[in-house]
Order: sequence, then C-alpha cells, then structure tokens
Amino acid sequence: MNHIALGEKGEAVVVEYLRRHGYAVLQQKYRARTGEIDIIAKKDGVLVFVEVKTRRSTRYGLPAEAVTYRKQQKIIQTALCYLAQTQQPDVPCRIDVIEVYEADGRINHLVNAFGRQ
Repeated sequence: MNHIALGEKGEAVVVEYLRRHGYAVLQQKYRARTGEIDIIAKKDGVLVFVEVKTRRSTRYGLPAEAVTYRKQQKIIQTALCYLAQTQQPDVPCRIDVIEVYEADGRINHLVNAFGRQ
C-alpha cells in the first residue's frame, strides 16, 4: 500500500471514529488556494477542522510531529478560507489532529491541537 492509499484508509477510519463520537462530518478533502483540510466536522455547535496523520510505525516519529509550524499555518489559512466561503466568520471553531496507527488500529485524538488546552 502506498502512502496515498494509507492516508485515504486513515481518513476513512477517522470519519467513522468521529461519527461514533457524535460529530457530524460536513466535508472531506476541502481544498482552497492555501491548502487542504482532511475533514470538517461539527459537534456541539463547534466547527472542527481535522488533520489526519496515519503511520505504519513510529520509526520516523509520531504522526502529529509531521504537522510542522508551516503545515499548521497552511491549515489555519485554509480554515479561514472555509469560514469566509461559508459566511461563518463568528462560529466557534478549533483544529484537531488525529493520529492513526495502522499496525494496531490505535487512534489518538489531539483536541485543539494548535491552541491552548
């Protein structure tokens, strides 16, 4: 399985995970000129932009470590594009990172990954 197929498999796992935990999945693979957001969901009135990182192993680090400062900035700018496009400038929102470990199927959900906890 190549890295694209692995990523798509991870995203499918996360969509099901989110639905089981009460999230409404609004969109997948949202694209703007600034980048892509893997999943956009909503729960309890909060819009959640989700970055999914799937890995076969931790040989090269944890999945979330691949979300560098530059990648974070691209996700933030893309989320702002989505908010402007959908005319929701004041909706509460956050950005989550969800790690998927293919080897054992484990999921680690980092809520509000770029903000203060």
